Amino acid sequence: MSNHFDVVVVGGGPAGYASALYGAAAGLNIALVEKSKLGGTCLHVGCIPAKELLETAAVYRTVQHASAFGVNTAEPTVDFGVTQVRKQGVIDNLTKGLAGLLKHRKVTVFDGVGVVTSAGDVKGVSISGGESGDVAVTADNLIIAAGSVPRTIPGFDVDGTSIVTSDELLAVQELPKRAAVIGGGAIGIEFASMMADLGTEVTVLEAMPKIIPGVDPDAARIVERSLKKRGVNIRTGVMVSGHETVDGAKRVSFGDGESVDVDMIVLSIGRRPFADLLGLDAVGVPVDERGFVPVDEACRTSVPGVWAVGDVIATAQLAHIGFAEGMVAIRGVLGEDPQPVDYLNVPWCIYCHPEVAFAGHTEESAKEAGFDVVTSTHKFAGNGRAMIVGETEGLVKVIAEKTPDGRAGRMLGVHMVGPWVTEQLGQGYMAINWEATVDEVAAFIQPHPTMSELYGETVMALTGRALHG
Repeated sequence: MSNHFDVVVVGGGPAGYASALYGAAAGLNIALVEKSKLGGTCLHVGCIPAKELLETAAVYRTVQHASAFGVNTAEPTVDFGVTQVRKQGVIDNLTKGLAGLLKHRKVTVFDGVGVVTSAGDVKGVSISGGESGDVAVTADNLIIAAGSVPRTIPGFDVDGTSIVTSDELLAVQELPKRAAVIGGGAIGIEFASMMADLGTEVTVLEAMPKIIPGVDPDAARIVERSLKKRGVNIRTGVMVSGHETVDGAKRVSFGDGESVDVDMIVLSIGRRPFADLLGLDAVGVPVDERGFVPVDEACRTSVPGVWAVGDVIATAQLAHIGFAEGMVAIRGVLGEDPQPVDYLNVPWCIYCHPEVAFAGHTEESAKEAGFDVVTSTHKFAGNGRAMIVGETEGLVKVIAEKTPDGRAGRMLGVHMVGPWVTEQLGQGYMAINWEATVDEVAAFIQPHPTMSELYGETVMALTGRALHG
């Protein structure tokens, strides 16, 4: 079998396997190199396991409040070991499915660490340290999709038990009684929500003035209020300065001489690109001072025939953005004219309780961009379906451009917080990206009774003719 390919993809996470599958579907001969497990961070220590544990928390909440529906049960308890077994079962099934799909598309998968040995007209990759043995492959094109690893803080050495990152937390067999979550972004807030629901006393320490930056402040406030009602201590605008062991616990110092004693410190300060093992400098592929591979809007590096996608480039570290970037890169390989990813208007989903979902501008960012805006906000408290399921916390907010006559025109942003909003964002995302006006969107019928009626009602209000608002 020839070891020369049309494309070699280094990295088997979402960006990498999307590149491989999309390229193979277009008839390209593809090799995929993965040093660990197919599916990467998202499948094994990210999106999938995190949401599995959050679903355990949701089931636990449901059972706790079952009596409100006339369903009487004993006080629920959590066997976190069983939770972890179920989580791993989901991961294993998805991994097998991905491996089968790659095989069906005739993608050649190599297990091992890939090092780029040449980046000229013919690209070279040396593979070693895995089940595929020592292999050298060449290709006409190279896609770098090496992914990321959790960021850490100097002085907070990860030991896997008392100091952990997302990698270790997602594998624990028992949750701590007390935890400090350092970082109040999407990952930290998801972990805080899950642990608090399952009985952990949680303190969130965030350096920024508010949690989950990037989310419209109206939505972020609802999440913060909900977490505080469930006992989470949220401290924003504070820097963590160190920790020490006191009476078997970790004492975390922060702010102006404050501290908190916990059993576990969870580092949730984001992820850094992981191009460390690729040897890119030696072959002339630049890496910036932060570790990212610089690319243009079509994901091309400065070296002809070399693309970079996913967490290894300086874009939002979301699996679905990696999918999109992988497809952009393959279309470039094919000589097509791919439409760049519109990073402002990509969908975001955060699976804390209550959930958060948004696309496009916040009210604040729209004004900063020079738009004259008008907004509409409606709460789930008046939504029939939300009342039925007993989840009335949250709102939908739509930001639209104000036209010269003072009416609402093009939709600029949709921000949601509340029950199942991660499954409701699709309509808003499409409206934003199709540059639809509120009049156009208001003409669509929402089924009744559904959560999505609130989105329709919020848009209708911007036309001046709301039904229930």
